Amino acid sequence: MIRLLSTDFDGTLVDHFATPPVDQQLFLALAELRSRGVYWAINTGRDLHFVDDGLREFHFPIEPDFVLTAEREVFQRDTAGQWVDFGDWNRRCYSDHDALFEAASGFLEDIRRFLDETKSECEPIWEGSRMVGLAAKSEDEMDRICLFLEKERMKVPGFAYMRNTIWVRFCHEAYSKGTALGELARLLDISRDEIFAAGDHYNDLPMLDGIHARWVMCPDNAVESVKKTVNAAGGYIARARCSSGVVEALSHFGALG
Repeated sequence: MIRLLSTDFDGTLVDHFATPPVDQQLFLALAELRSRGVYWAINTGRDLHFVDDGLREFHFPIEPDFVLTAEREVFQRDTAGQWVDFGDWNRRCYSDHDALFEAASGFLEDIRRFLDETKSECEPIWEGSRMVGLAAKSEDEMDRICLFLEKERMKVPGFAYMRNTIWVRFCHEAYSKGTALGELARLLDISRDEIFAAGDHYNDLPMLDGIHARWVMCPDNAVESVKKTVNAAGGYIARARCSSGVVEALSHFGALG
């Protein structure tokens, strides 16, 4: 029995190229599952303040119980309706990332030097004075940059990155959509066998490999590596895109009445 849904947002629930962007059947499915006590967590690369923006923009009539943001943070609503840390995961996450970026200062300069030497049009993403990621002009350019990152990142123990189309976010390898989901499940005392996860892109891979969720799926618009991962985990590759595919998968797994 499924007790927790972990869903990516953009490209999985929301189709930015469709009208309407979200299949109304998804809202009915979420309402049915909520009535049976199933939790719903949005597990996204969006930062926290952009999650509520997205829920409003796409007219979600149901709010998630939890949000897992920036591919690593865990939040719940408090009694005043504000998103607050759930447990001490976020505190540990921030501390470990502060230490990582301090250790990686030289490597981050190597990345900037690589971009300059290869005359890349890729732009660094900054949080204050810290370079926390990159934005390329095309997916082909990001493919090339990721080859460099994958080869060189071992210079800094624990250094990893999460990719979504033309963006990458630098991170500690211990924190991902998968490990954040695992922490949420631990806090809720929910087992892997009771978790459904849905995603479409590279940064969703850590929650779709079968380690943290038994019931995994991707919509038809997912990138090929996600489809391969879902298939290897015994999951479901939907025929429909985005939210329509999520509803299709929930029905396939017998989660809907």
